[in-house]
Amino acid sequence: MKKITKKISMRNLVTVKTVGALLVATFLSASVHAATGDDTLLVQRGKYLATAADCIACHTAAGGKPFAGGASIATPLGAIISTNITPSKDNGIGNYTLQQFTDALRKGKRADGANLYPAMPYTAYAGITDADVAALYAYFMQGVAAVESKPPQTELPFPFNVRLSLAAWNAMNLDGKPFVADPGKSAEINRGAYLGQALAHCSTCHTPRSSTMGELSARSLAGASLGTWYAPNITSDPNSGIGNWSVEELAAYLKTGRAGLKAQAAGPMAEAIDHSLRHLNDQDLHALASWLKQTTPIHDAADTRPTDAWGAAADYTGSIRGVAWPADHRQMTGPQIYDAYCASCHQASGKGTPDGGLPPLFNNTALGRSNGDNLVMAILQGVQRQADVPGVAMPAFARSLSDEQIATLGNFLTQQFGHPAAKVTPQRVAELRAGGVSSPLLKWVWPGIVGVIVLLLLMLRFLRRRHS
Repeated sequence: MKKITKKISMRNLVTVKTVGALLVATFLSASVHAATGDDTLLVQRGKYLATAADCIACHTAAGGKPFAGGASIATPLGAIISTNITPSKDNGIGNYTLQQFTDALRKGKRADGANLYPAMPYTAYAGITDADVAALYAYFMQGVAAVESKPPQTELPFPFNVRLSLAAWNAMNLDGKPFVADPGKSAEINRGAYLGQALAHCSTCHTPRSSTMGELSARSLAGASLGTWYAPNITSDPNSGIGNWSVEELAAYLKTGRAGLKAQAAGPMAEAIDHSLRHLNDQDLHALASWLKQTTPIHDAADTRPTDAWGAAADYTGSIRGVAWPADHRQMTGPQIYDAYCASCHQASGKGTPDGGLPPLFNNTALGRSNGDNLVMAILQGVQRQADVPGVAMPAFARSLSDEQIATLGNFLTQQFGHPAAKVTPQRVAELRAGGVSSPLLKWVWPGIVGVIVLLLLMLRFLRRRHS
């Protein structure tokens, strides 16, 4: 799964709801206690919450110091440079009050009142409780080392560099309300919902967006393109989503990035697991998995079977035995490319190794979706995990294979081992190699500039006539 890829009788209904409400109250009470207890415990609690929120992933540049900013976040509107959120008073957030810190998390407002870009998922963080905001504040002010460096400014094209324009976007897409537990759900489901909706901000990646880049709530968690990698459907639908996964499989995937032989994390999802999810305790991972299992199912008509139920072992060797490679290697067949670059690890049959260290290609979610972008990205960029994560990494082939070769290989893999509806074209490979397609909003940049100039000229003309 990307950056997963979650009846009782009427007689017992009242009892269940009552118990659920008591458990929820206990959970919320524990959060408040953590926020009002010893400072050391509060800072430790804040560190755990910051890990659950994956703050370090965006606010730490490659090879840089933790939370010092400088990471370039690719968006369809251009690169957004993350800021320094260490307690440096000159370069970070050291002068923020608790209220200003709260406004940044919930309203997307900097201390100077300027709007933050929604690459910072404040639409999700708005759900963080008061107690947990206080714990996060304590951690960033007392548990993080100040770094005296200032990252470069974000430079988006006009009019997107006018932060005031985000006020209209916020009015359409931000409710700013803290999470409210559902007394009709168990404490575990409520905990999972709180983690998934607020801290872990699952919808930020896994929910498709409108033309104005706001989340389409009617299709929450139904899958979305991140420009390059595709964050798949993680609703409870058994074919399009994770409905046929067990809670235990989901929890294991969130902790390790692997779910038996059928799924291995890559791209942004692998980063989220390595930086954040694997550090959560087992109870929270189980709660998050349990919540996902009961989300509203959203189905794609192309998915006629579960993502891990496509393909089968096959032997292609007869089609290439004794056949010379073409003089132009861009004309190699899918079996030829597979034999040259893939078979040594995944085997000629696609079975991989028995322990799954080198995973099978059939009955694998990596090839079981009608969207083939993640397959292409895995070929281009490989699959890399942090050094302390066990497993075998997949090398990148961006420099070894052309767009035409990757398209040929991708179509062979999906037809042989995966979802046959997934089509890979050289044009799409080129787009993904280049970082994805720009937002259609960018086409309004020059018309917007011209419009502003014309408006200013008209206003100037009006004022001159008025004073003549």
